[in-house]
Amino acid sequence: MGDGPGDEREFTAADVRRTAMDLLARREHARHELAGKLRSRGMPADLIESTLDDLGRENLLSDARFAEAFVASRIGRGQGPVRIRMELEQRRVASGVIEEALGNAAPDWGDLAAEARRKRFGRKPPGDFRERARQARFLQYRGFAAEHISRALGGDD
Repeated sequence: MGDGPGDEREFTAADVRRTAMDLLARREHARHELAGKLRSRGMPADLIESTLDDLGRENLLSDARFAEAFVASRIGRGQGPVRIRMELEQRRVASGVIEEALGNAAPDWGDLAAEARRKRFGRKPPGDFRERARQARFLQYRGFAAEHISRALGGDD
């Protein structure tokens, strides 16, 4: 079944562009992430790279725009800057782009950490060391830095 002629699909530049545009229509993607999705569909690397270069020049593909949307989404989920930065780095977004997106969002990370703590544990501050440590681990997992966690646990409601 896999040995006959025509079993291997030959992709054209138009096929790669159409697929990339379909993916971008659903949501923003980082360049590396989009390239991976196109490769997983069996599209050739040379066509992928040239298509992504074209989309970048046309401002249809932008790591900066992706990072801004990603940061806004993660802030809405109550995640902190450490985790957001790590996830963007995993998607191979340049560090300068990450820092700019985090800087442009500029939430009060301490307030965001306090809100995440309140949603999970209620308004009452932690009563003892064990509970304080448990809540601190939760906030650390969420991606907040030590100063944000300290502020969130300080009882400054």
